[in-house]
Amino acid sequence: MSNTDRQITAIRVGFWSAILTTILATLFLTIGILTPVRSIAYPYVNGIATFLPGDYYWMYPAFLLAPAFVVLMASFNAYAVESKELFGQLGLAFAIIYAAIASANYFVQFAVVEPSILKGETGSLSLFSEYNPHGILIAAESFGYLMMTVAFLFAASLFSEGRLQQVIRWLYTSGFVLVIGFLLGLSFLGYDIVSFEVASITIDCTVLIASGILLGVFFRRASRPALMLHG
Repeated sequence: MSNTDRQITAIRVGFWSAILTTILATLFLTIGILTPVRSIAYPYVNGIATFLPGDYYWMYPAFLLAPAFVVLMASFNAYAVESKELFGQLGLAFAIIYAAIASANYFVQFAVVEPSILKGETGSLSLFSEYNPHGILIAAESFGYLMMTVAFLFAASLFSEGRLQQVIRWLYTSGFVLVIGFLLGLSFLGYDIVSFEVASITIDCTVLIASGILLGVFFRRASRPALMLHG
């Protein structure tokens, strides 16, 4: 495949993955905000069957967001000029770490936790319950979305020319700085993993929505000269 063909493919995949990422991040954030916040006492599984499947709806766009983000980062890597290819590869690597953690985390909820709760088999689910403020779901989400912001940081290095690219770069860099700031701030204030999880997801989704719209414009503009060269 020639460099021009590779760029055209990267542009097309990048455009559609940017649109898909924007839609999924919007659904994830919106449904998450609309889902009631519940305080469930230890062992965090008693009586929660009545809240399902409604309390799990937000996980579906969150689950699909993981592979969509990897495809978006892969398109960045394929489109990047040779001098910045390393940054694209690093961004893709951290995106894969996030996606692997998030996908496994949510799949366990769908395939193990939810069916067990609905059948009343809750004896060993305390650590896996989403209502456990120091459970596996919250911890894995926090680490996963932290890795997403690291992917943002490396992806930001790929955008530097023109106002549109500079805004995308600023969004990605700001997302990383804000999430790290929350992590450090909450550490000094007596670490609250739930607050960090909520903050990191909110920041990451906001960055994905805003940057996704701009990336759609970016890839649409980039497609014109690439197609002219190909022709």
